[in-house]
Amino acid sequence: MFEFAWLWALLALPLPLLIRLLPSRGQVQTAALRVPQVDSDLPGVTFRTGTHPARLGLAALAWICLVLAAARPQWLGEPINIPAKGRDLMVAVDLSGSMKVEDMVVNGQQVDRLKMIKHVLGDFIQRRVGDRLGLILFADTAYLQAPLTYDRDTVAQLLDETVIGLVGDQTAIGDAIGLAVKRFETREESNRILILLTDGQNTAGNISPEQANELAVANKVTIYPIGVGADQMLVQSFFGNRRVNPSADLDEDMLTELAKSTGGQYFRARDTQSLEAIYSRLDELEPIARESRQMRPQSALFYYPLALALLLSVALCLPSLWQWLRLRRRSAV
Repeated sequence: MFEFAWLWALLALPLPLLIRLLPSRGQVQTAALRVPQVDSDLPGVTFRTGTHPARLGLAALAWICLVLAAARPQWLGEPINIPAKGRDLMVAVDLSGSMKVEDMVVNGQQVDRLKMIKHVLGDFIQRRVGDRLGLILFADTAYLQAPLTYDRDTVAQLLDETVIGLVGDQTAIGDAIGLAVKRFETREESNRILILLTDGQNTAGNISPEQANELAVANKVTIYPIGVGADQMLVQSFFGNRRVNPSADLDEDMLTELAKSTGGQYFRARDTQSLEAIYSRLDELEPIARESRQMRPQSALFYYPLALALLLSVALCLPSLWQWLRLRRRSAV
């Protein structure tokens, strides 16, 4: 279905005609600009009065295209039924400096922890049909990157565009939980589920994880913490290869307590396969019944008349430009 979002903008179509019909302040009997000795000073240049019908037609067509573009033409797709049941999931992703550690494997390649999270969560987000998803990024503090929305593609894109160190190098787990609780306060009928992905311990922020835990319990927010990081990895040194634990700073006791006190479950993501285990657990959650809704995808079409108006404007300017170039060439000679 085709429609104009701002149909009232079409009222501007007769505006140039109305301006042309307005009475002038006075009748000018003589020319506004006199050029003495035109024939001798500017040989070969002809000054025309009035407007050529073709140029007038191009200008009128360009104006019509501009008004059509301003009216925002758009194409509405077929209605899509939004499921009447679903969950509200807020995903909080750690972007601290420790996420740079390359102890994960994706498709046979060694990658850092954030790339592994993006790889797994990308598929997880697309599977959440009927669920509302939100995205929180945290490091030195926590920021809301995407509010709860049905637009899974936008959430996935925002997650894919994240970079390590975007909001600092430390880890504010308490702030991330507190921000999620605040966003859930406006949702009366909601599961209020927070998926918290981190690889360390709380080292920054305005509130502690204990205080944030109390807020989550009071507001009935269920937390599913996910500890990201391998148990061991090989590190090259002067004395050869040695095995180290890259997840030594992961505070599993704190994350386990967050899950236990809020009725969630703690997951340990040592690799891609173990992180994917959260799929089956979240699929078992009872969805909340909601009012049935419909949505229609929209495709903007304004750039077509706008591009045509630009081409027509260029066509209108070409004769004047050509005449100016001829004048410059004659004056140079």
